Amino acid sequence: MRKRSRRYALWLGLLAVPALAQTVDQAAPPAGPAAVIEPAPDAIPATVVVEGRRPGPGVWKVSKGTHVMWVFGTYAPLPRTMEWDASRVERLVSRSQEVLMPPVAKAHIGFFRGLTALPSLIGIKRNPDDAVLHDVVPSDVYAHWTVLKEKYIGSDDGVEHYRPVFAGEELLLAGLKKSGLSYGGEVLDTIEDIAKKNKVKLSDSGYDVMLDDPRKLVRDFKNSQVDDLVCFTRTLDSLDVDLETMRVRANAWANGDIGEIRGLNFAERQDACLDAILNSSIAKDAAALRQMRERLRTSWLKAAEKALAANVSTFAVLEIQDIVGPTSYLAGLQARGYAVESPR
Repeated sequence: MRKRSRRYALWLGLLAVPALAQTVDQAAPPAGPAAVIEPAPDAIPATVVVEGRRPGPGVWKVSKGTHVMWVFGTYAPLPRTMEWDASRVERLVSRSQEVLMPPVAKAHIGFFRGLTALPSLIGIKRNPDDAVLHDVVPSDVYAHWTVLKEKYIGSDDGVEHYRPVFAGEELLLAGLKKSGLSYGGEVLDTIEDIAKKNKVKLSDSGYDVMLDDPRKLVRDFKNSQVDDLVCFTRTLDSLDVDLETMRVRANAWANGDIGEIRGLNFAERQDACLDAILNSSIAKDAAALRQMRERLRTSWLKAAEKALAANVSTFAVLEIQDIVGPTSYLAGLQARGYAVESPR
């Protein structure tokens, strides 16, 4: 499970196969490096991100009778120079019989079919017909892009050939680095290591997607326009605000401030960017890609109930917005008769 595709990390990274985490014998093609430059003096963040050893949030307790599930919420991006104190999580994991990992939609296409599909992924980020950003977005939006690109990315013009949804992602990644934040998966990796060290079962909670013809899906995506202007424009219009919000959230997570976490609104620009793909004609034509969010939630609830019934103690990992957000997974368990207690 090491280095699995992380839905909470780079939401657009799921587009190795559009809107999916592709698994080719448990190995997906690596994402290309983000275009970034070193922080400039005028890029000092308004909120200084925390440093040093930090506890992270407490855990939620879900129970029925004598069976309990401890639920830990992850968040990304996190402070680049923070060290997470995992001692509390290690105690809970070591006493559990199973660790339930976050739900991911995975496309299994087989080893040999995967080898033939991988070459078709080359260039998936680029606009069809070799178009550049200037050709596919309004002039005023492009002018705004030029200013922000110079501020956060610099002179690298390779990104000019990207589809707007991917160009916006590169811009955000560059801004995160300047803000002292990182999308690394160290927290989830640490939990996996703890489970393996204590010989605790690791279980997936998502679902597998069967694609009849993944090469055709990728080819059609590469040759089609995607209505991602809303995503791109929203990224440009709110980039500085979004970066500040992410710094505040990162600090709240690192310090374990549950009160502040509850007060944060996790419905942000990423919804517009995911919708650009999930609502595209390509995704609509692929039955396996429909209603992905709802299917992930349903899959996790099923896995959680199964684990709660089988184990005296279970440790589960979810993205923090799936715990405190408007579509809370834990609210789903509460509606089914389980007791849910929040950390103090």
